[in-house]
Amino acid sequence: MTERTVTRAQLSEAVYQEVGLSRNESADLLELVLNEITDALARGEAVKISSFGSFSIRSKGQRIGRNPKTGEEVPILPRRVLVFRASQLLKNRINAGLAKAAVRGKKQT
Repeated sequence: MTERTVTRAQLSEAVYQEVGLSRNESADLLELVLNEITDALARGEAVKISSFGSFSIRSKGQRIGRNPKTGEEVPILPRRVLVFRASQLLKNRINAGLAKAAVRGKKQT
């Protein structure tokens, strides 16, 4: 499977194609949505996008880790981490895509 990254420019172009806003308006709309999600997460709020998934912030406490090269113990400071949990609908669509790819692979051999 080849890895491909979807960029902001590609998302903005998709909005332009689907909604019919100008390219500038599409880019501004995308930035507005991403900024709202970012701001909500920074405030510690969960963000749920129906049929896609939810983003939340989890607090991790301080712990002792090890430097893998030297084996020396090093304290890992408390921090907040971003967690994404995919919706069941998204998981099903991803797995359906894998199943289709597997069927296509069998037909080629």
